[in-house]
Amino acid sequence: MGNHDFEVIRQSGLIVVLRGLDTQLSIATAEALYEVGIRVLEVTVDSPGALETIAGMTQGLPDDVLIGAGTVLDATSAVQAIHAGARFLFAPNLNVSVINAANRYGRIAIPGVMTPTEMVQAVEAGARAVKVFPAIALGPDYVKQVRAPLPHIPIIPTGGINEENVGRFIEAGAIAAGVGGSLLGDDPQNGRLDRVKERAARLVQRVAEARGELR
Repeated sequence: MGNHDFEVIRQSGLIVVLRGLDTQLSIATAEALYEVGIRVLEVTVDSPGALETIAGMTQGLPDDVLIGAGTVLDATSAVQAIHAGARFLFAPNLNVSVINAANRYGRIAIPGVMTPTEMVQAVEAGARAVKVFPAIALGPDYVKQVRAPLPHIPIIPTGGINEENVGRFIEAGAIAAGVGGSLLGDDPQNGRLDRVKERAARLVQRVAEARGELR
């Protein structure tokens, strides 16, 4: 499961973060995003009813959609999210107990890091990739520079990613990018999923362009 899921993340190039949406709205948003090619979504565990949402999305969306949990700060939250159906765990910080929980159940741990030291510690602890956070504060050049001595560590920048900068992060060597607020805003809550789809389609296009792919 882990290797296949990691390749899905790599191929997707985008992980959409859903925060503060109920189960029904999360599914509706995911369905809209699916139509423009988004296949990897993350539900933050600090959202109301997050575990129910993860379970509902896992059961209610196509099999090729990968659902993960975000803001996973401790092992208890990690195990609960995994039992709900989460296939990967995102965190804003590096907590070895979360990585251990993910690996115990054959899931993917992607802890949040900022420094090269944390990146190496995360991978040595068993993380499959690292979430460089907050990416907007560091910038694409940071990703490019840090990959020079650490080319073996897959990097997923998150925090402040939008259609204007996502291409530069991919060109710098990121395998994917996490996007949330800049993509969704408050449009799902206000019935404007068409706007979300338009922005998502442009993000997908920017990633493809940065990778030199034709769509």
